[in-house]
Amino acid sequence: MPTMNPYAITVVGGAGIVGREFLKILDERETPVGRLRLLATKRSAGSTVEFRGSTITIEETSPESFAGDDDVVFLSASGEASRQYAPLARDRGALVIDDSSAFRMDPEVPLVIPEVNADALSWHNGIVSQPNCTTTPMVMALYPIHRENPLRRIVVSTYQAVAGAGGAGVEGLRTETTAALAGRHEPSGTQKREIAFNAVPQVDDFREDASTKEETKMANETRKILDAPDLAVSATCVRIPTFFGHAMAIWAEFERPVDPAEAREAIATMPGVRVVDEPDGERYPTPVDAAGNDDVLVGRIRADSSCPGAIALWAVTDSIRKGAATNVVQIIEEADQRGLVGPGSGR
Repeated sequence: MPTMNPYAITVVGGAGIVGREFLKILDERETPVGRLRLLATKRSAGSTVEFRGSTITIEETSPESFAGDDDVVFLSASGEASRQYAPLARDRGALVIDDSSAFRMDPEVPLVIPEVNADALSWHNGIVSQPNCTTTPMVMALYPIHRENPLRRIVVSTYQAVAGAGGAGVEGLRTETTAALAGRHEPSGTQKREIAFNAVPQVDDFREDASTKEETKMANETRKILDAPDLAVSATCVRIPTFFGHAMAIWAEFERPVDPAEAREAIATMPGVRVVDEPDGERYPTPVDAAGNDDVLVGRIRADSSCPGAIALWAVTDSIRKGAATNVVQIIEEADQRGLVGPGSGR
C-alpha cells in the first residue's frame, strides 16, 4: 500500500468498545496519525487512553468540538449523536465516517465495504456510512458469486454476540453468567431478555410488520451495497451468549444454478474472506475462531436441498473488528489512495 498521509483524526465515542478497537487497529496497521482526539459523553470525559506512547484525555462532545481542524471524524455513537454532529464536522471540512444507522439509507451517502464497493466513495459529499455488523460478512461471503451470477433471494439467520450491544453487553453477559452458575436469575438489562444460557430472537426494536429494525437493516443495506433494489432478503436476527463473533446461516439463490464446489472456489478468491470448510475433518469456523480476527470466515458450503441450484453456507466475523472498526480504517485508507480526504481532496 502506498504511504498514507498522517491525518488529524477525531473519534466520537472514543471511550466505547468500537472506539478503543479502532485505536488498536490503527496501531496494528501502522496507520500514520498526525493528531488524535477522543470525544465521548460527559460521563466518560476526563478518563484517559494510551496511544503510541502518549496519554490522551477524553473530552466531552459538543458542537464546539468541531472547529475545522479535522481531516477525518469517526462517529461511533448513537444515531442521535450522528445526526447532530456529522453535518457539523462535514461542513467544517472533515471526511465523516459514521458507524450508526443514521445515514445508511440516505441516497446522498455511500454505504461502503471497501472490498465490495470502494468506487462508491467517489461520490461522497463529506459523509460515508458503514454497514451493520451483520450485513458486512454476509455481503462479503456472497459478493464473489453475485458479481458473476446475480443474487435473486437470501434467507439468513444470525447468531449475534453481545459485543454488538457494546461494552455494557459484554459486562452484562459476564455478570448474568456468574449469577446463573450460582442458581440465580439476575437480568442485567443489557439485552431485551436475560442472555446467559439463552437465545433471544430480538435484536433492536420491532417494526409494524413484526420484523425487527436489525432484520430490516440487513435487507435494505444489502440491496444498497449491491445495487440490487429488487433482491429478496429475509432475515431473523438472534442474540446468543457469546462475547465476540457474529455468526450466520445463509441460504442464497442466484439467477443461474450454483454448484457448491463452484461457490467454494469463488468465495476463496474474495479479499478479506477465508474459507474454512472441511467436513471430513469436521473443520468449520465458530465465533471463537473469529474473535480478534479481521477475516470473514466461511464454511459449511453445500447445496440447498430445498431449492435446486441454490447454496447454503455459514459465515462468522468479529463484529467489533471487520464488522465495525477495521472497516472504518479500510475506508480511510481507500479514501486516502483516491485523494478523497484532507487538503486538496476537492470537496
